[in-house]
Amino acid sequence: MDDALKYRRVLLKISGEALMGNLAYGIDWDTVTMISEQIRAVRDMGVQICLVIGGGNIFRGKSGATMGMERASADYMGMLATIINSLASQQSLEGHGVSTRVLSAIPMTSVCEPFIRRRALRHLEKGRVVIFAGGTGNPFFTTDTAAALRAVEMGCDALLKGTQVDGVYSADPQTTPDAVRYDRLSYLDMLSNDLKVMDASAVSLARENKIPILVFCIHDPGALPQVLVGKRECTIISEAE
Repeated sequence: MDDALKYRRVLLKISGEALMGNLAYGIDWDTVTMISEQIRAVRDMGVQICLVIGGGNIFRGKSGATMGMERASADYMGMLATIINSLASQQSLEGHGVSTRVLSAIPMTSVCEPFIRRRALRHLEKGRVVIFAGGTGNPFFTTDTAAALRAVEMGCDALLKGTQVDGVYSADPQTTPDAVRYDRLSYLDMLSNDLKVMDASAVSLARENKIPILVFCIHDPGALPQVLVGKRECTIISEAE
């Protein structure tokens, strides 16, 4: 492992929408392949990496609730969507020669392992990529919160949020051309300014456990390994200096 690496164990959070590529729905295999190549590069650097993937490309619990569904049932459907995305990502990673395990908060032993913290830690120590599926296993919690929770449980040095843009902006850069990108923010800045990059509960959990959040564009080929060595633009969210 490179002695210059600041982060030895990280959790990558990506949305389900990130897997759609240019599609309107579902999984774009070219996009999944591109993300898998970045994850393999990080693994080859000697960094232990785990993932949480959202399910919004297939079904989003909040959207179901707005259509009149019971929120808890809609959220469980969203959790099942994360398992589909996790299995797809596992297939892609193993096609690239990366040993991968999917651990689900919702027991589904025919297709993946149940989430057991010590088992997950052992997989990471053996150099495997671990994908945490099924959110927290509870309704009313997003996959952002699940990502922060798993990052704490795994003792991660950083939580990486792969988004559609290269950091946190003062407004949506796609609709506000003069939006300002931040290089650094404190956790309190994120919460007090209601910057909707991650849920408040996820930011609070990261703050309580002093885990920095790095926000970057997952769609730039090679961005993930470059972010880890400080060679790619991103926004770092941590304690105020």
